[in-house]
Amino acid sequence: MNNYAVITGASAGLGAEFSKQLAAKGLNLVLIARRLEKLKQIAEELSGAYGIDVKIMAADLTQSDAPSLIHQFCESENITVSWLVNNAGVAGEDLITERDWNKHVSFYQLMMTSVAHLCHLFAPAMVANKEGHILNIASVAGRIPRSGGCNYGPSKAYIVALSEDLALTLAPHGVKVSALCPGYTHTDFHETAGLSEMKAKMPKWLWYDASTVVREGITALEKGKSVYVSGRLYRWIDPILQSVWTRRLFKIPARL
Repeated sequence: MNNYAVITGASAGLGAEFSKQLAAKGLNLVLIARRLEKLKQIAEELSGAYGIDVKIMAADLTQSDAPSLIHQFCESENITVSWLVNNAGVAGEDLITERDWNKHVSFYQLMMTSVAHLCHLFAPAMVANKEGHILNIASVAGRIPRSGGCNYGPSKAYIVALSEDLALTLAPHGVKVSALCPGYTHTDFHETAGLSEMKAKMPKWLWYDASTVVREGITALEKGKSVYVSGRLYRWIDPILQSVWTRRLFKIPARL
């Protein structure tokens, strides 16, 4: 089978879990991340466990040419990409307190521009094949305005809006697109972002396992849901957050 799933941010967290669950479905993989040694380890484990082909590529999606290089790599390997999982991401710097604008430019490139660019590059072949799946990892943080940071939530709100438009546009051509919106998830994301202390202080019932989030995201995409909030608790809260009657109650200004 020549069908492959391209997964960005595949060396850890949700990306590694997506790699495992899609491999279990019989898909071959193209794993993308900055840490090549970690990708080699994951590739060996998955190819041995599931008998699939796993290709790896080191790429930094904060660089504007990275999406084109990924696409060129797939074309050079004669790969048919039937799944695209845009998972790579970071917490980002505070828009106001971080005064180095170049750091924000790199963040936007990673979190928004690279996602749109990869969709731009891979969707046409899916349309031509009349089959494809694009899963963009957003967040519950993109579903409601909140004070502080002013970067992460807005970037995820863009991913939700982009995915909804793409889903409507590509559905008639057999291509399914979904924005997966997890809440708090057990990965190394918070440790990498320096938020371990915050995580330790939070109630355990707010957190979901990566395996649950990924399983629900794959199922939602296959069912054609353009936006899916992962986790029963967050699915219950989301309609309240989106209601015109209650939304204003959550818009709490920061105390400076």
